[in-house]
Parts: sequence; C-alpha cells; structure tokens
Amino acid sequence: MNHSHLHPPHAHPPDGGEVRRSRGIQRTTLVAIVTNAVLSVAQVAIGLFANAFSLVADAAHTLSDLVTDLMVLFAGRRGADPADTNHPYGHGRIETATTMLLGAVLVAVGVGFLWSSGLRLQDMEALPDLHPAALAMALLTLAAKEGLFRYTLAAARRLNAPLLEANAWHARSDAASSLVVAIGIGGSLAGYPFLEPLAAALVGFLIVSMGLRLAWKAIRELIDTGLSEEELARIRETIEQTPGVIGLHDMRTRRMADRVLCDAHVQVAPRLTVSEGHRVSDDVYLRVRAAHPEIQDILVHIDPEDDGGLQTVPPGPLPGRQEALAMVGTLLGGDLPEPGRVQLHYLGNRIDVEVLLPAPLPPGQAEALRLRTRECLREHAFYRSIRFFEQIAP
Repeated sequence: MNHSHLHPPHAHPPDGGEVRRSRGIQRTTLVAIVTNAVLSVAQVAIGLFANAFSLVADAAHTLSDLVTDLMVLFAGRRGADPADTNHPYGHGRIETATTMLLGAVLVAVGVGFLWSSGLRLQDMEALPDLHPAALAMALLTLAAKEGLFRYTLAAARRLNAPLLEANAWHARSDAASSLVVAIGIGGSLAGYPFLEPLAAALVGFLIVSMGLRLAWKAIRELIDTGLSEEELARIRETIEQTPGVIGLHDMRTRRMADRVLCDAHVQVAPRLTVSEGHRVSDDVYLRVRAAHPEIQDILVHIDPEDDGGLQTVPPGPLPGRQEALAMVGTLLGGDLPEPGRVQLHYLGNRIDVEVLLPAPLPPGQAEALRLRTRECLREHAFYRSIRFFEQIAP
C-alpha cells in the first residue's frame, strides 16, 4: 500500500500568530519609514546651511532607504497572504526575494563607499570648510540610525523575520555611513581630512561582506537548501516515535521565509488497511506540527516496506488490480460465488492476494480450488500467494 497524504497549506487559514507577525513587521517598517523621512529632510536643510555636501549626499542615501522600506512593507503584507490557486504554498517567498534584493542593495552601498573613498583620497584638497552644525547633525543622524538598527534587529529576532533582519543591517549600513560623515566632518574641523576616506573604505568592506551574507542566505532558500543535520535529527525522532511508524526514509525539507516545508516516506506494517495507514499519517502530521511549529506543512508518504532501493531499481511489471481480479475470477470459475472482497499486497516486488468468500465452500469444490490455485502460482511467479477465506455467518 502506497499512500500519499498531504495537508495543503491553503486548507489552513493564517492563524493568530501569523497575523501578529505580519502586523509586527509592518509596524517596525513604518517606524523606519518615518525616521528616514525626518532625517533626510533635516540632513538636506543642515547640509545646505553648513556647506556640508557629505550630509546632502547622506540625505540622498537616506531617501533611497525609504524605497527599500516601502518594499519591506509591501513584502510583509503580501508574505502573510493566505495560499491561493497560483501560490498553493503561500506567499512567503516574497519575503525571501526581497531579502535577496536588500542584500544586493547593501553590496551596492558598500561598493559605493569604496569608490567614494578612493575619489576622496585623490582629491582631499577640494573639501570645503564646514560649519560645526554639520557635525552635530551627523552625530544626531548616527545615533538615530544606530537606534533604528537595534530596534529593527530586536523585532526581526522576536518575529523570526529574515526580511526585517536584512532591513536592520541596512539601517546599520546607514549608521556606518553617518559615522563616516561624522568622522569626515570632525576630521575636517580638526585639520585631518584624510580620516573620512579611510573610514569610508573600512565601512565599505564591512557592508559588502554583510550584503553578500544576507543575499547568499536568501539564495540558499530560493534553491531549496534543506535544514541542518541537527534539525533533521529532531524531526526524525518525532516521526519515528509516532505509534504505527516502523521506519522512516527519504525525508526532505526546504525553507519558505520563516517556515519549513517537509516531506517524508514513513513505513508502516505491510498489511494495514488504507484507512489505518491514513490514520498513521494524520498522527505523524499532528505530532510534527506540535513539536516543530516552524514546519508549515508536511507531506507524509505511507510505505508498506522500505522502498528506498526502488527509487533507483524499477519494479517488475506486476499486474494491476483488474488483472488480479480476472485471475481470481478464473480460479473461482462460473460455479463458485463472487468474492466479497479481494485485497492485494504489493510487497517485495511480488503480490499476495487475499480473497474473502461470502460463504463456506463444499469440501470437493474447496479442494479443486486449492489445486487450481497451486497451479496458478507455479505459472505466474509474480504471485507469492493466493489465499481464500470463508466468511462466517453471524
């Protein structure tokens, strides 16, 4: 008996935890949007007043963050949408794709710092005189961006949202750029203008490294990289401890944002009925979901035997049910009653047939049936056994 059991995600509407998570992502992102909008306006005003073009450039960088914040807000809302016909596994990959895009933005920002630092090292004499108000604004921006980073990172870890974590590190890159601006302005005011391009180069390397790490993490998810061996071992233990499960093989996992999709081949007793095998698969599903809440859905494939080797060695041309029923009908002939039930067990690349007769057979007919069955088994090697059972009247 091979039975695939699937609980599709669209059968389960988003629970309260998913709704709270989505709202938490949106609330955190709105805080970032308001903060970046206020800072960008203040940077432009003070930068123009203090002749600090680095502040104006940093304001342009902050304005670009508003675009990414809006992307995060959109992904946070769409990622929580329930499954539909076109997206039967939900919309969690929207978060993944946006995380990868934000990682690419971090790489671009880091490369921009490296390029800018190189240009400044070549033309340090062109830096204009600055007003001390520029340094105050740079330090205020640095404090605000660092605070936003810590707030967003804490929310990302609380909500288990890689998307927010990517945005948090984006805020840290903004804080790093503000630090570069503060060091550059402070160095210029103190007579050491070379400090800005050197700091920009160091921060550029750090931002590129962080962007690559986040982008690679998202790419691993998009190419369906499985869980670690430690996590797999915990899931295997939960499945193997389920009553009725006697074996487990070919378990696979993949991530979708903060959730995990899993499928596994579960071995049960070879002669269970379909309904009892289905009950075992239900138990596996419920136990795994209860013990591992990060698993969004699990596909349980019920096997009557360890068919791991059959994945590479194709089974022989075993007859189907209609052919087996025709064989049983031939054995019974026209003078014996139709069978009440016929059960087929495909085990070890052969077939066991169990036939339930509606009434006991006379001794002579029973002996003739036994002889015909023995001859049939000699002629057809793919039948391991054909057994007839007589129903006992209540």
